[in-house]
Amino acid sequence: MENLPEKISESELEVMRVLWEAGDALPITEIRQLLQERKGWEATTIKTLVQRLVAKGVLEQEKRKVFYYRPRVSEEEYNDWAVSGLVHRLFRGSAKALVATLVKSDGLSDADIAELRELFRVEE
Repeated sequence: MENLPEKISESELEVMRVLWEAGDALPITEIRQLLQERKGWEATTIKTLVQRLVAKGVLEQEKRKVFYYRPRVSEEEYNDWAVSGLVHRLFRGSAKALVATLVKSDGLSDADIAELRELFRVEE
């Protein structure tokens, strides 16, 4: 995941979500329309966010009749990278400490805990 920048802002993440949900390259007009509906953002704000993501290397820009944009990183790759960074920054590399914090802070429901138990169950 060497193509991920140090930080993607919350606003930039909203742009990425639009593209991940689309599953294909979108023209700036569609990105703008979706984000104006969801967030009420101005067209210039959206254009700035898209250009920042291109500059950071996480969006690919393709010129057709108009510019189309596609993610260079999947949502799963981004989430893996973000969680790894969180674990290293806040929990000194201990995923166990992250899970313990979630359990203690009621961040996990009983259903979540049951699902995690199934994931950790070792098959013989």
